[in-house]
Amino acid sequence: MFDMKKVDIEWGGKTLSLETGRVARQADGAVLATLGETVVLCAVTAARSVKEGQDFFPLTVHYQEKFSSAGRIPGGFFKRERGATEKETLTSRLIDRPIRPLFPEGFYNEVNVIAQVLSYDGENEPDILAMVAASAALTISGVPFMGPIGAARVGYKDGDYILNPTLDEVKEGDLDLVVAATNEAVMMVESEAKELSEEVMLGAVMFAHRESQKVIDAIIDLAEQAAKDPWELAAPEDQSAAKQRLRDLIGADLAAAYKLTDKQARQNAINEARTKARESLADLAESDPAAYLGTLKLVKKLEAEIVRTAILKDGQRIDGRTTTQIRPIEAIVGFLPRTHGSALFTRGETQSICTTTLGTKDSEQMIDGLTGLSYERFMLHYNFPPYSVGEVGRFGAPGRREVGHGKLAWRALHPVLPTHDEFPYTIRVLSDITESNGSSSMATVCGGSLSMMDAGVPLKRPVSGIAMGLILEGQDFAVISDILGDEDHLGDMDFKVAGTSEGITTMQMDIKVAGITQEIFEKALHQAKAGRAHILGEMAKALDHTREELSAHAPRIETMQIDKAKIRDVIGTGGKVIREIVATTGAKVDIDDEGVIKISSSDLSQIEAARKWIAGIVEEAEVGKIYSGKVVNIVDFGAFVNFMGGKDGLVHVSEMKNERVEKPTDVVAEGQEVKVKVLEIDPRGKVRLSMRVVDQETGEELEDTRPPREPRERGERGDRGPRRDGEGRGDRGGRGGDRGRGGRDRGPRRDGEGRGGERGEGRGDRGSDRPRRDNDGGDNGPEPEFAPAFLTRDDD
Repeated sequence: MFDMKKVDIEWGGKTLSLETGRVARQADGAVLATLGETVVLCAVTAARSVKEGQDFFPLTVHYQEKFSSAGRIPGGFFKRERGATEKETLTSRLIDRPIRPLFPEGFYNEVNVIAQVLSYDGENEPDILAMVAASAALTISGVPFMGPIGAARVGYKDGDYILNPTLDEVKEGDLDLVVAATNEAVMMVESEAKELSEEVMLGAVMFAHRESQKVIDAIIDLAEQAAKDPWELAAPEDQSAAKQRLRDLIGADLAAAYKLTDKQARQNAINEARTKARESLADLAESDPAAYLGTLKLVKKLEAEIVRTAILKDGQRIDGRTTTQIRPIEAIVGFLPRTHGSALFTRGETQSICTTTLGTKDSEQMIDGLTGLSYERFMLHYNFPPYSVGEVGRFGAPGRREVGHGKLAWRALHPVLPTHDEFPYTIRVLSDITESNGSSSMATVCGGSLSMMDAGVPLKRPVSGIAMGLILEGQDFAVISDILGDEDHLGDMDFKVAGTSEGITTMQMDIKVAGITQEIFEKALHQAKAGRAHILGEMAKALDHTREELSAHAPRIETMQIDKAKIRDVIGTGGKVIREIVATTGAKVDIDDEGVIKISSSDLSQIEAARKWIAGIVEEAEVGKIYSGKVVNIVDFGAFVNFMGGKDGLVHVSEMKNERVEKPTDVVAEGQEVKVKVLEIDPRGKVRLSMRVVDQETGEELEDTRPPREPRERGERGDRGPRRDGEGRGDRGGRGGDRGRGGRDRGPRRDGEGRGGERGEGRGDRGSDRPRRDNDGGDNGPEPEFAPAFLTRDDD
């Protein structure tokens, strides 16, 4: 029934399967890619015609993660996949960037690439699989695509490269690098690294290129079995005559414009040249409108030719710099008075205002993804308003570009952050681009690093970033540092590198040609290293270390560890205790399952109050120690006092003052603050307190002037007479003195015998031999070690 074709290869110790012909058969090309138990479907469709007047290539890539693929139901009210998440947006860009340059020039048909995750095993990441599936689907679709490409993820640990590492291996290792490449050259690089050297990073890229070639061979095998007939494209027209006409008309004007160093003046001069071209070609517009539009499209090619020739042949850049020269840099910290940390970073005509805000655990970002709910404590958000380039445009929610640039800066700064134990704050960096002519994402890296140090975030080291460009003509090439916007648009490479003085933290590369060689890549890396070092030096003039004190406006967080058995006591029934602590002190209190408590507030006194309260709950009272407490209940025989936050003890009426107290209410009232000393703690945990030995004003211990009570000697009780069995009960023995009662004749009993006489033979010490009713001696055990005063007999 199905004309299914399938190719399997061993890749990184696992089986990679590429299948077509069974699913999504009405698409121009559809491939089901499987690695382990992760499955991604990618379908490609292309329009057969071009809209009239269209002069750009409308390629759209959509990557979507189905929650059902991981056996999960989406969170939120609607319980279905809706707008693209940050990861979906970033993966869509990851697929788009290497395939876009591989469509032929002049191909303007709309192409749609949709990749959907159908099954996820929690081990094999679907983003790489989606890139492979997209490449395979395009290759077999018949759409003009100069691929295929392969892709691979590389990890690095203990000196070894790891192909397609798991999530755990990425977290434990020092590198997370993604590469897309053709058989001949690398097309795209995206990475995050823990300060690795240029040599290690280059080795990782080359390792990924070699491994991706195995995937390319598999795609070619599938295409040989299932590829559709390629589309026929019209041969490109010879435009040399039209190009020469333009060169004669405005060539000199454009060359002069590109020698102006000011961006706005340069743009005005270029626009004047373009207007001159349109006016000069008015006759062509009337006779042959298509030829007129085609000629105007050549203006940009003429601009590229002028800029590229000047750089490649003369080493002369648009703004007069050499290929390795960095534009002037100005850095200011503490730029905004009420933020927790801020910096204004300006490099040439590129400028970013970066602010850092510190928050508590409540401010962490909750992420609902295929792996379940997770929380992120570091966020970096990038905004690019239209005024930053002097234009009128849409201003609203961030687009794909903003998300991608923000994530690149996030990867650059994330490796140098302190651990959560070292700095228990949620961190948000906000970058607002106020001018742009060059890499604003690298300006965000520099400004973000400075603003975090200004806020007191203890970074391992400052981070700087630089954007590199490439001009490639045949075998001749020039790598240029700190590229301008025009050099980016008219060049062949956008290569961004960020890192510290110790190594690289992120690297991103996009190529507009069919790839670059190892020689070019290596030169760009080492040239970028020198540029990063220069920028770090300029940043150090503003701030070269993290501030020792947090901003006065930032919350303080104090961490304390308690016994896990005490967590229940701190939280209380239904959270009653912890809510009372927060409401009373004004501090935020977070407690985890390991007993780590974080107390936060911008007011140190609130933190201290909450800390003392919690310490009182979890600490054990000490006999002889003085505490402050509050009267919580008054009874006839004394008052109960709450102290240490979670402890109650009794102050007996006899321990309120050194003189006699008739009623406890004569001395204390409910809610009154008192100072108490712990006298005793019985084995059951009941606490006996005293107020009379503590100065209620100062809390100092007073000398106990009350004389100790002497036990009173009691006379002998005498003979109580015979018991019912006719035998004497004996002497009851001493109870702190002889308790003999004397004769005490009570008259005859029912058996006719008198009860008078001795109470019996001695019962001995009550704590030792005590004859039972059968007149045999018995041991009743020792007296309790502690008996509260209000429970013992008053001998006075």
